Amino acid sequence: MSDVLPVLRLLCALLAMFAGALLVPLSASLYARDGLWACYVISILLTLLVASVLWFSTRKYQRDLLPRHGVMLVSMVWVVLPIFAAIPLLLASYAINQPMSLTHAYFEAVSGLTTTGSTVMSNLDQLPLSVNMWRTFMQWIGGMGILILAVAVLPLLGVGASQLFKAEAAGPVKDTKLTPRMTETAKGLWGVYVLFSLFCALGYWWAGMTPEDAIMHMFSTVSLGGLSPHDNSFGHFQSPLMESIAIVFMLAASCNFALYFVALRKGNWVGFWRDIEMRATMVALVGGGLLVAALLWIKGVYDPLQALRMGMFQVVSVATTTGYATTDYLGWPVFAPIFMLMLSGVATGAGSTGGGIKMARMLILLKQAKREMTRIIHPNAVQPVRMGNAVVDNRMIFSVLAFMLMYGATVIVLSMTLLLTDLDPVTAFSAVLASVHCTGAALGRLGPSSNYAVLTDFQLWVCTLGMLLGRLEILSFIALLTPAFWRR
Repeated sequence: MSDVLPVLRLLCALLAMFAGALLVPLSASLYARDGLWACYVISILLTLLVASVLWFSTRKYQRDLLPRHGVMLVSMVWVVLPIFAAIPLLLASYAINQPMSLTHAYFEAVSGLTTTGSTVMSNLDQLPLSVNMWRTFMQWIGGMGILILAVAVLPLLGVGASQLFKAEAAGPVKDTKLTPRMTETAKGLWGVYVLFSLFCALGYWWAGMTPEDAIMHMFSTVSLGGLSPHDNSFGHFQSPLMESIAIVFMLAASCNFALYFVALRKGNWVGFWRDIEMRATMVALVGGGLLVAALLWIKGVYDPLQALRMGMFQVVSVATTTGYATTDYLGWPVFAPIFMLMLSGVATGAGSTGGGIKMARMLILLKQAKREMTRIIHPNAVQPVRMGNAVVDNRMIFSVLAFMLMYGATVIVLSMTLLLTDLDPVTAFSAVLASVHCTGAALGRLGPSSNYAVLTDFQLWVCTLGMLLGRLEILSFIALLTPAFWRR
């Protein structure tokens, strides 16, 4: 309990900050005059009330964060915040006579905050502006990470902010310091994120979207989330220009934001182009898009130009874990949708807003496999694993191997759990991969022409767990469940 109370003290500060995020849908409601402003006011007051109770109950417990506290807080935030994010969805659903269950509301909130992009909601075009604004805005604040934002703006985190940053940051290179202070690093990353967001929104507006659509699609593009205010997703616009803009920003957001921060700070982009993970990510995405486009052309699905347009957009969208769709690609040759789903596991960089296991881990695994094969031929050879010019520490390699083991176990266990509910194998396996990769786009009964409302409540909770594990990168949450974590 002595470990939990200081964490709860910080959690209440984060809840208070999260209440401020609800001002965005409140403003949208007042602007659109959709009559739902009271739903957001009630949600803000409830969130602040809980935060106040927690604060007064734990205000005496103040200490710097240790690594264990960072893991606890990250896990708590990603489990607890969706509860408060779901409140306005629940209240609004009753106000517009389309009541949601608690399961559906929590699923939608987790999907938004983890930037997964799965949805259980339909008739999106008829939803009030403020509801769609909240759905997409959740992805934006979850894209760079709520806790990284907290490190940037909450001085009460103090020295322990470094532990929080390491626990929240995605990928195997989270110990890299970009600035002497973690707060400066967090501010820099969020500054780049906001700059990208501004250019993306202006690009969509220039291409012909309404200001409201431009803002909402910006939220779900730079966060690689993919939730759309339209039932036909990005296909609603049928615009090659808008699709091209989306591809550019999805590709940009799939790279490590630290590279942009360093390049802008130093005014030198040489290091950006030399980064091995960035190059591998671009090769996988662009090469994958060209491969699928060629397949669609050869199979006679589209003419060459249309095949390039459709293939490149769908591959970049799914592989970057965004999940936009402009067509029902389940009607394509079976290789294409399966290839895109598999690619979503690796085609984003560490430090990007995407999900999956990250390209850096895949590169380390491949280089480690190459080293082991060399040892078979030359047992006495000394061949360190390198990423670019840097030697990868063996501890990082072991961490990647452990992550991959737990990743495989998670996918298998969750898939088998869904199979126990008599869900067909294609839907079950793809739903778990889509959830753990935080990509949203699945196969079978969960293709782009459907949504997750076809699943039972139990199946939705399994997918919700998959999304949380994927966003927490699995090891943090699993470590929290072990007895050794709680021994002092």
